[in-house]
Amino acid sequence: MSTRKNTFVVVALIVLLGGSAGLSYLFISMKPENKRKPDMDMKRFVKADSVQYSQLTTPLSAQGRVVSSSEVMLVSEASGKIQSGVVSLRKGTSFKKGQLLAQIYKDEVELALKARKSKFLTTITTILPDIKVDYPEQYKPYHHFFNTIDMEKELPPLPEISSQKLKIFLASRNFMSEYFAILQDQKKLSRHSLYAPFNGTFIQVNFEVGGYVNTGGQIARMIRTDQLEVEVPIKNEKSKWIKIGDEVQVFNSSKKTHILGLVVRKADFIDANTQSRSIFIKVPNAKNDELLAGEYKIVQFPGQLIDDAMQLPRNAIFNTNQVFLVRDGKLKKHEINILKWDETTLIFNGVESGEMIVSEPLINVKENTPVGIIGIDKPNTPKKNKTGKRNEERKNKQKEGAKS
Repeated sequence: MSTRKNTFVVVALIVLLGGSAGLSYLFISMKPENKRKPDMDMKRFVKADSVQYSQLTTPLSAQGRVVSSSEVMLVSEASGKIQSGVVSLRKGTSFKKGQLLAQIYKDEVELALKARKSKFLTTITTILPDIKVDYPEQYKPYHHFFNTIDMEKELPPLPEISSQKLKIFLASRNFMSEYFAILQDQKKLSRHSLYAPFNGTFIQVNFEVGGYVNTGGQIARMIRTDQLEVEVPIKNEKSKWIKIGDEVQVFNSSKKTHILGLVVRKADFIDANTQSRSIFIKVPNAKNDELLAGEYKIVQFPGQLIDDAMQLPRNAIFNTNQVFLVRDGKLKKHEINILKWDETTLIFNGVESGEMIVSEPLINVKENTPVGIIGIDKPNTPKKNKTGKRNEERKNKQKEGAKS
């Protein structure tokens, strides 16, 4: 009895294990296979343009600083206490051409000049009778000269000396020496009054009213405000596209409005620190609210015309002056002649017209890589290989066996 029972257990175990194996096989066969990517010919597609040359302009935009056309130091030519003029001697004060900016104490010099004029009048009164007797034809001009002398004004011009004898006579009476000595004192007195040489403003004041200044003392620094310029530093290789006489546009920071300017000077030297060349733009009749010395402006230069050239993005260039051309569906390296660099583009020639030049940056590519041109070539359709066909047939058979 026990033998028959053991045999039954063994057979039941075999049937159970066989059924489990059969179910496992069935479930494995029903599991979908991982899809394989169909085989295809790998080809990269790039953006390329046909080389077509034309006449191009070379506009250039750069930032520059507004500067005054004249910046001078107000220097005292006499020593003494500073007295006020018609404008305040303070930083930021504006003035007009010809206005009295300041005075150096001059009362003593004025009194000395008047004393010398008085002595000169005495000299003339002593010689007029002799002139009337010995040189009657000269009496009237010298008498008129005597009458026109004003103690508060400068001396009138000296009458013409018509004869050598009269010249010797006047010299013997110290008439000539006293006359020119007074002219010298008048010059000294004029140096005590400081007048504005142009319309401008004070940007620095070293001495204020009431202070004492020596001869040669720098009282204040001033700039001209009715004639301003914009100084624009340009890289030397780009400055050749700018010509004296070019009309330019000067924009504010927002580029909403602009005024016209004119290129008047190009520096004949290069700044050692920036390796740039200064271009000076004159802005005629500029209003105070349009330009202020010290502010920065954006200047748009028109540039010059370039014949037989083409424009290309800068990032399409590698190894300084090489590009990729598409020939017979493959990439080919080619050197170009770069005429001008801009911020994002460049102007070049040196490639035959009609060639297809790659106009985008390419990464991890080599020469002779097969490529297609976007917009011209169509991508290849994938084609299945023999392994893919066998896998599909096997899947179909497994599905039919599961149904049966």
